[in-house]
Amino acid sequence: MSHDAREWVWEHSTSKGTARLVLALIADRCCDGRCVAYASVPSLMKRANASRTAVREALAKLIAAGELEQIAGRKGPRGETYYRLPLAATGPDQPSGSRESAPPSTGPEHEPVEGSDRDPGARITAPAGTGFRPAGGAVSDPQNRSEPKVNGRYSSSPAPIPAAQWETDAASREWSRRAGHLARLGEAGLRAADDKWRAYRSTSTPRPAAAWAADWRAWIAREHTPAPPQPTPALGGARPATGMTRADAHLQALLDALAEPTGTE
Repeated sequence: MSHDAREWVWEHSTSKGTARLVLALIADRCCDGRCVAYASVPSLMKRANASRTAVREALAKLIAAGELEQIAGRKGPRGETYYRLPLAATGPDQPSGSRESAPPSTGPEHEPVEGSDRDPGARITAPAGTGFRPAGGAVSDPQNRSEPKVNGRYSSSPAPIPAAQWETDAASREWSRRAGHLARLGEAGLRAADDKWRAYRSTSTPRPAAAWAADWRAWIAREHTPAPPQPTPALGGARPATGMTRADAHLQALLDALAEPTGTE
């Protein structure tokens, strides 16, 4: 009977988005023509991959639209709320109450065994070749034209790229200027830090451009300020002449010391 309830949701329900998914999840747990099942907000959150607020709002919309009823004074084995799909129980082509008046085919109402995970909404596998299938299009087609096609060319998820293909964008350059890193490192220092980052990340797993931008900024922020060049003093405190190597400077200092008068001549 869960198959009949699901068919009604897909074919006749006017709900949309999260509310439609929540209604289908409850319908999937119905065991017979009465279309009664229990469910908890946490279980619906997990199955619908939605937040608590979204699930509660969906339930409120479904109840306000008359597509879902909350059965008061009755709880599941773990305190779950009982729901009923009144329009699915009536059916679009049958008079009201026809299914309600039909005696249950399996005796008393389906109550789960204490301590068992089975509930009146346990999934019943539909026969092969049955079930709702959209008319035309692949299984991954969106429910309406405003939704992006999953894993298609219009998917909203950016494609990952290697670090070498990521180019420093204007936003990152502006960030380095506003944060003071451009003034601290200088143009040459910023280019050197960028080269070091690309060499370090050359073997990393491809990521989206936004992830590389964040990683690049963190690298630049940690880059040390280059120290100014310090002249190498020669022996005796004299600085080496321009173009002289350190060894030549030492030799020249020794020659200068030998050439100085000692007063014993």
